[in-house]
Amino acid sequence: MVNKTPSGLDIKKGDDCSANAFSWAKTTFKNRPQDQGNIILGDKKSYSSLLRFGNEKIGITSDGIGTKIELAERLQKYDTLGFDLVAMVADDLVTVGLEPTSLSNILDVDHLDQTIINSLMQGLAAACAYANISMTGGEIAELGNRVGGYGNQMHFNWAATAIGVLPPSLSQAIDGTQIEKDHVVLALQSDGFRSNGFSLVRKVMQAAFGDEWHQVTYNKTTTWGEKLLTPSKIYTPFIQALVQSKIELTGVAHITGGGILQNLNRILEPNQKGAVLNNLFAPHDTMQQLIDIGNLTEKEAYLYWNMGNGMLLVAPKNQVADIKKIAVQQHYKVQVAGVVTDQSTIDLQTYTGQYLQANI
Repeated sequence: MVNKTPSGLDIKKGDDCSANAFSWAKTTFKNRPQDQGNIILGDKKSYSSLLRFGNEKIGITSDGIGTKIELAERLQKYDTLGFDLVAMVADDLVTVGLEPTSLSNILDVDHLDQTIINSLMQGLAAACAYANISMTGGEIAELGNRVGGYGNQMHFNWAATAIGVLPPSLSQAIDGTQIEKDHVVLALQSDGFRSNGFSLVRKVMQAAFGDEWHQVTYNKTTTWGEKLLTPSKIYTPFIQALVQSKIELTGVAHITGGGILQNLNRILEPNQKGAVLNNLFAPHDTMQQLIDIGNLTEKEAYLYWNMGNGMLLVAPKNQVADIKKIAVQQHYKVQVAGVVTDQSTIDLQTYTGQYLQANI
């Protein structure tokens, strides 16, 4: 049975391919000495690989921007995509408490356009400065018609690998094993879709408005294209501030592909906990409108999009006041979204009051 979804993607096949790739990766774990690159979180559903080098623990993760690139091509505006790229990798590293230190990127293009490349790199440099990361390497590969896209300008795909180090203030990674019943789940508000779910966004917009959907008016001052290109909020500085302040975090979930349920499950599963989420941030107006425009179910929307919640934190109740205080200082919006339970399910109340459920 093909598990096709509204985006046209086969989620089960994607999961199966990832599992297969990881099974081959695990065969290589024994290739390194125990204290020189041996993986620590290899069998856990971590957002990044944690490695041991002597007394140091470092993490590494890779990701890309995906089809949000088409928005930049449609608008011919490229200087914000660097924030999407940094968010996808740096915010994966901080989920286990790592401090991102450096990033290497690879840009595959059909042909070279120095103006566009300069704009991309200018934005990446700004995003790295925001996250306090060094851009230490990269590659630009000219691949001709192996790379396609919208319009006649340069087309490209952009991905990066980031490295981080476990800071001295943490004795161990934040891996979910310390999560207990009655710990509080807090949500960090997103600015929009970030860099996930754009296959479905583009499909809905294309069907509703045709080929030039990016030019359709969103409000008096903005088009749909401009609104959807809103850059990803980078949460790394806030999580680092919490770690440096010795806030006790027992879990951090980055809400990317798979939505809230799947990504929260990653950090609850190690300790076989569940959660009730009844006070999440409401989805942005763009998301609510696209649900109506595309005739989507809430289950489909919460599967593909962050629905206003870019990251979830888990912490003991006595840490909540300090987390909120630091959030104000760092200019992030945070609110208590729910509580951890001993049940084997995650129950999520949607913005219309319906409940979605996922098994742990």
